[in-house]
Amino acid sequence: MTPFAHWQQGLAATLTRQASLGLLRQRKLAHIDSTHAEPPLAEVDFSSNDYLGLARDSDIAAALAKGVAVFGHGSTASPLISGYSQAHLELEQRLCMTAGQDAALLFCSGFSANVSLFKTLFTARDVIVADKLMHASALDGIADSGAKLVRFTHNDVASAKTQLQRLAEKGTPATALVTESVFSMDGDEAPLAELKQLATQYGCGLIVDDAHGFGWRPLAVVPDIHLITFGKALGGQGAAILSQNTVIDYLVSHSRAYIYSTALSPASCMAVSVAVTKAKESSLVAKLRANIAYFQEKTKELGIAIMVSNSPIQGVLTYDIQATMALAAALGTQGLKVGAIRPPTVPKGLCRLRITLSAAHQHTDIDRLLTSLSHLLAQEANHLNAVS
Repeated sequence: MTPFAHWQQGLAATLTRQASLGLLRQRKLAHIDSTHAEPPLAEVDFSSNDYLGLARDSDIAAALAKGVAVFGHGSTASPLISGYSQAHLELEQRLCMTAGQDAALLFCSGFSANVSLFKTLFTARDVIVADKLMHASALDGIADSGAKLVRFTHNDVASAKTQLQRLAEKGTPATALVTESVFSMDGDEAPLAELKQLATQYGCGLIVDDAHGFGWRPLAVVPDIHLITFGKALGGQGAAILSQNTVIDYLVSHSRAYIYSTALSPASCMAVSVAVTKAKESSLVAKLRANIAYFQEKTKELGIAIMVSNSPIQGVLTYDIQATMALAAALGTQGLKVGAIRPPTVPKGLCRLRITLSAAHQHTDIDRLLTSLSHLLAQEANHLNAVS
């Protein structure tokens, strides 16, 4: 067997093992309902991050089409060559006005932005204190930077303070304190005001990954570095890092992911600019919050236990991998798409259905989901009682 064939055999063995454990990740072809079918035929998506329902907004689609007509469908080059257009500049300025920051830098994805942020700005001389449940992209970027990573208990201000105090007493003070605004799997929100006070007290910068909050939940503080994405509440694609001019200038000059990538398309920038305005000026946020409250009220009525969250991300703990996959598949056969979350995305034993709400959902959609889920959970409980 050749070395390459042996390598391929190892890949195949890993995939087989993951499949046997229910951990194999596979793509699923998204279905776009162009027929406007009514239930039970219509598919309702409770798995996407389109919190404000802007992904198919007609005004945003028109802005995208106009961008293509003006600039073409791609930027054609790195932003440092000829890929930086007026559309990029105007989006950056709009984001800064919205978030209260001095400067912004656009990336093609949130993962790329987060990795680049930490990999570029920090070195082995730095110590970063971060929430235990930080996103994989932040962890990868910190690892690539060589900085020392110290974790604090999730959303625990006292734990963060203990770590910062310990580092200060050792003579290795933290450079940055890092958290998310809304955590992607639990849906809970960080105590940003208290963390900002800690960062000020210990002289470190506060970095907030606002991927799942920007657009529907304004931050309680202005962080030193603010990461936002366009693929959640704004319904688009891409991301941005916002900060002081010095930070952004340094990233422009040193971020390999920025320097050596083709820039985000100008058309996408024009679409996102409209999305930012719509998120800020429309009634969509109020509709989303009303749907969250309705969902919580109905789960209580039906006796469905949910995780503590006031965000669009609502979790139903299912614990077991196979049970999680089976429940998600059963809902799927009824035209109800939910996320089936399992390790390594969440710790072993904390599998869950991740239900994401949108301003585009109607109360009848939520009723349909929860009625089906209640029946399935009751069936599973009866089965477990029968075999125990």
